[in-house]
Amino acid sequence: MLTVIQRVTQAKVVVDGNTIGEIQQGIVALLAIEKGDGEREAKQLIERVLNYRIFADENDKMNLSLRDISGGLLLIPQFTLAADTKKGNRPSFTAAAAPSIASALFDFATHYAKQHHNHIASGQFAANMQVSLCNDGPVTFTLTSNNRSA
Repeated sequence: MLTVIQRVTQAKVVVDGNTIGEIQQGIVALLAIEKGDGEREAKQLIERVLNYRIFADENDKMNLSLRDISGGLLLIPQFTLAADTKKGNRPSFTAAAAPSIASALFDFATHYAKQHHNHIASGQFAANMQVSLCNDGPVTFTLTSNNRSA
């Protein structure tokens, strides 16, 4: 399981002209689910995102987590992150989990996040989404579950 997280001042996701998820200060997490990923990896990754210290403390050091600042988390399903781009001119998606498995695991990750943090919003699996955000810094990181190496 892989995610790209971005520290944001605000973000939203729109499907068919309707805003389906929106946060203020927090993190946008683009989440890719790969073959072999399961609930254990989803829990690990959500916990890591919630606890990752990328917000400034009183000394302007990245020392505070999303939980510390009570920020929002916008989860976006993003299978293209699982692409193999090492050769050729077209990405291969063989590492991505099958849509039925990935959809269920994305729903699990979203539900788990909602159980463990108050400000959670999400995109829609397999939808054409428009994601708008203001990256703060910019601050962007790639995180993985313990199942994968980056």
